[in-house]
Amino acid sequence: MLERRSIAPLPDKLISQIAAGEVIERPASVLKELLENALDAGARSIEVRLDGGGIRRIAVIDDGNGIPPSELQLALTRHATSKIRSLSELESVASMGFRGEALASVTSVARVKVTSRSADQPHAWEVESAYDTPAASSGQPGTTIDVRQLFDDVPARRKFLRSEATEYGHCVDALERIALAQPDIAFRLFHNEKLQRNWRAASIRQRVLDVLGAEFVEHGLDVHNEHGLIRLEGIITQPTYARHRADRQYLYVNGRYVKDRTVSHAIRQAYADVLHGDRQPAYVLFLSVDPTTVDVNVHPAKHEVRFRDSGAIHRFVGQSLAHTLSAAGGHTLANQDSDPLTTSADSSLISTDGPQQQQIQQPPLQAAAPYMPSPYQQQHAFALRDHSQGLDWQTLYQPLEPLNVASTVPTPAQLPSGLAQQYQTASFPLGMALGQLHGIYILAQNQTGLILVDMHAAHERVVYEQLKLSMDAQTLPCQELLVPVVFSASEKDVALLDEHGQTLNELGLSLNATGPASIAVRAVPALLAGGDIESLARGVLRDLASVGSSPKLTEQRNELLSTMACHGSVRANRRLTLDEMNGLLRKMELTERADQCNHGRPTWVQWQLGEIDKLFMRGQ
Repeated sequence: MLERRSIAPLPDKLISQIAAGEVIERPASVLKELLENALDAGARSIEVRLDGGGIRRIAVIDDGNGIPPSELQLALTRHATSKIRSLSELESVASMGFRGEALASVTSVARVKVTSRSADQPHAWEVESAYDTPAASSGQPGTTIDVRQLFDDVPARRKFLRSEATEYGHCVDALERIALAQPDIAFRLFHNEKLQRNWRAASIRQRVLDVLGAEFVEHGLDVHNEHGLIRLEGIITQPTYARHRADRQYLYVNGRYVKDRTVSHAIRQAYADVLHGDRQPAYVLFLSVDPTTVDVNVHPAKHEVRFRDSGAIHRFVGQSLAHTLSAAGGHTLANQDSDPLTTSADSSLISTDGPQQQQIQQPPLQAAAPYMPSPYQQQHAFALRDHSQGLDWQTLYQPLEPLNVASTVPTPAQLPSGLAQQYQTASFPLGMALGQLHGIYILAQNQTGLILVDMHAAHERVVYEQLKLSMDAQTLPCQELLVPVVFSASEKDVALLDEHGQTLNELGLSLNATGPASIAVRAVPALLAGGDIESLARGVLRDLASVGSSPKLTEQRNELLSTMACHGSVRANRRLTLDEMNGLLRKMELTERADQCNHGRPTWVQWQLGEIDKLFMRGQ
């Protein structure tokens, strides 16, 4: 039996080292905290110097407000900060730092020297610990924090550090995350005395270009939506730019980089209809909310936040991104002055006289507007409505027979007089069909060049959207189960039944508790009755617990409709007439997300005349 030890307060040094274990994991953690302090000090230019991947040295030099000599010792003291003064300020904190733990934690596991000069001081002052008297020093206005020999006195922590190259990579990641959210601040990074990064103050689009590269911006779609006190803006990439790794996903809440399951789930849900397999979207998103509605005091490293109304945040983000993705193809198709291959940019129309030269102008991020249907889509959406209202549930339950393209898209004779005139003048965004290529592709010509359409992929998207509209327009029928499906569940899941009973009924699910740890499924949506009912119910409960709503039923329904659309679309080597080809092109112009099939692959591409001219060296 262990001998009882008396209760005693911990030494300050040990307390700081315990706090350091929560805040300081590696050199990148130190760099993050120092950069956030520089931002809170109002810096406009920040220089970072690393040696040995940050293990031997991390120095952050800023031109901020500086620290008066009388406060230098307090800056290295635990829970001493200028950011908050009361509980009310903590509940609405807007600064990057606020705990007053960072510098004290770093001091307990490394050698730290702080040199600072405020605007009203004739020279700088420096201090190396909370117990030292500040000494006069030389330096420009601002603050320099020099951290050396990280974890030298804590060998148990030092052995967990990786190689210098690995730690340097983590430091670069930390700097990129900060820099993306602060485009109006200049950053320079040196490693082993060599300049590695030099980002000047610029617009958000230019900063994204500097950090993530031209390909990200080229395939990017601007996001800007605002409702009350919530605003979402940034750049998301087209589904065709999806990646196998989730390494280019940057989410900021009130300027702070975070990882939040609610928002991440909403983003993934917005891409669910156009993303292929397990590929990951790339994005840089800035979510601004009232500081009183979000708790940033969840984790010592401030990587997590908690929203007061996570369900509202989930719906707002999901709908904003869904509109952006829906408008991507429609905006490009409806706007004849834009380049279909660069939906985030405006390009001038290419003249057909002489040599061609394409000019692309990148609009500012703030200029992006929420999605609104184009006048073309608003006035002539008859084609989509007419062919969706004829479907009934019996049709949906049965596999669709291969559809006659001519019966599902308007021919020239079926178009109104205004559209018929455009049809003859070949002014449609997707142009006029010239013929079929190898029985697979439609070759078309528009005012700016040549278009190639994958006819099966394009028709699949058209039919899929029609099926979804038809389903959404009807009441969701339920099917009672002859034998209820009973499964074991946690007490938390059982409690969800009372809390979200109305939501479950609206989804077409009838769930009842049959005991303190079991649930019975008695009815499900008729369209999904043949699936794995237990997995469906568990998935819905899991979504309700995390985000307050569940897209699980919609996901499974859409998977089924996608399969039906795939089997019901025109197949390769099917010979189409010119009228059928042109009808399909017109239908694509009226369909949301027409630029990707249900699996996230592109349905059409365009070559500008200037690109074709280069192949034949015209004008050179």
